[in-house]
This record gives sequence, C-alpha cells and structure tokens, in this order.
Amino acid sequence: MNRFFIVALRAGIIAAITLGLFGQFVVIPTTAADEVDRFPPYAPFAAPYATVAIIGVACVQVTLVAVWMLLTMVRRDAIFTPRAFRWVDTVIGSSAVATLLALGVTGHLTLAEIPTPDDDNMAVLGALFAAMASVGVGTAFVMLIVIMRGLLRKATDLETEIAEVV
Repeated sequence: MNRFFIVALRAGIIAAITLGLFGQFVVIPTTAADEVDRFPPYAPFAAPYATVAIIGVACVQVTLVAVWMLLTMVRRDAIFTPRAFRWVDTVIGSSAVATLLALGVTGHLTLAEIPTPDDDNMAVLGALFAAMASVGVGTAFVMLIVIMRGLLRKATDLETEIAEVV
C-alpha cells in the first residue's frame, strides 16, 4: 500500500482518538451538566447516559487502535497472517459492544417515562430515532466486518497454500 495513504490514515486516527478523548473528558460531561441545569428532571438520566456515551466513544477508540495495528501489518506486508485476526476480532468486538449499548439506549428510551421540557416529546423521539439508527448502522458495520474477516481468512489460506507450493 502507498506509504502516503498509511501516513494519512494514521494522522486521521491520531486526530480521531484525540477528539474522542476531548469528547470523553470535556464535551460529554459538560453537555450532561448543561442539560440538567437547563431542565432539572433530567438529573437521574444524566450520569447513566453520559457513561454510555463515554463507553461508546471508547469503543470507537479501541477500533481505531486495532485499525492502526492492521495498518502496521499492511506496511510490513504481514496482513495475511493469523495475527491479523486478533485485530479484526477486536474491531468486531468493540463494534458489537457499541451496538449493544445503542440497543440498550433504544430500549430504555422506548420503555422509560422520560420528562421533556416541551409537551410534544420531540427531544425524546429524536434521541430514540438516533439510537435506532445507531443500532442499524452498528449492526450493518459488524456484519460487514464479519464478512471481511471471512475474506481475510480465505486470502490467508490461499497465501499459505501458495507459500507451500513455492
């Protein structure tokens, strides 16, 4: 793979992880506190939802670290080895955890009586639809990576077979 693309992807990964840390330590807690200040009945929901959001961002960061490691393997021309499966499995696992978190939020928003500052419940409906979309996108992503893992398995087997012949 072109060295420029690997460097560019790594720069993007560093930026995304840094932004994620800023979000985890500054944006999410501040937003939760601001929402409670604006509408005090949100207080019982602030800590659990902030925790879920922070864990969700951590799942993305774990995935980015795994992608970094896979890029290292690509650069070394060692992607078709059994070690690559550990990192692909890490991507699948962290994506599945994030999707399950979104599913839990979807279930809670569906079943819980969450007060809203407006009488029309549009804030809760918007959050519900966003959580549902996250579940759909997360599920599709996990399925895609599982399929890509199968392709990596076949390519690794072919590489091993060709190496034995040569």
